[in-house]
Amino acid sequence: MFEWITSPEGWIALATLTALEIVLGIDNIIFISILVGRLPEHQRNFGRTVGLGLAMATRLILLFSIVWVVGLTEPWFSLLGQAISGRDVIMIGGGLFLLAKATHEIHNNLEGIGEQKETSAAVNLGAVLFQVAILDIVFSLDSVITAVGLAQHISIMAIAVVVSVAVMMFAAKAIGEFVERHPTIKILALSFLIMVGLTLMLEGFDIHVPKGYIYFSMAFSVSVEMLNLRLRKKSS
Repeated sequence: MFEWITSPEGWIALATLTALEIVLGIDNIIFISILVGRLPEHQRNFGRTVGLGLAMATRLILLFSIVWVVGLTEPWFSLLGQAISGRDVIMIGGGLFLLAKATHEIHNNLEGIGEQKETSAAVNLGAVLFQVAILDIVFSLDSVITAVGLAQHISIMAIAVVVSVAVMMFAAKAIGEFVERHPTIKILALSFLIMVGLTLMLEGFDIHVPKGYIYFSMAFSVSVEMLNLRLRKKSS
């Protein structure tokens, strides 16, 4: 199981897969940070930790269910001449959920600013964790299928998952607090989630969208917003 330890290729695969898992986990961090931000402040750290813990558990369960995961790529039925697999169903459903949730959050932030503090106290921790768990399944499935394609040893995949989630746990609080302090960043993050949701739906219909385009557009938008924040800070 650990015979790759003496192989340079094994360590290269581990480093590559860990970096990729961290990049793929950025969407998860943003989503969890926004959902947890609606909880009372004393529950937010707990919500982040449990949310990312669920993400790691989901990834590991799927990794050790490789046969089932691979079976999800087999066609289940056809729709308008397009073969739809189990993975496609999860991607399309998850994309729709992400589109609806991100749109709802944008509406709350733009239209319900005055009521936000009152409603945040009524948000249920269990409901937030349930929503996090649903999206963890979607993001984890994509992540695990990517891992299976890049690495041959399940131990490499498992170590990459654990390390990447540990890094995300370390960064999640800082990212969440930064997003909460800057409303424009929050709207930008929600816009990213809409784009990710649309991408998941397209992937579900076998329309491949190069991830490089998505990450470049995200990085460019964040860079522009960082410049805006710096200019506003100087002028204030």
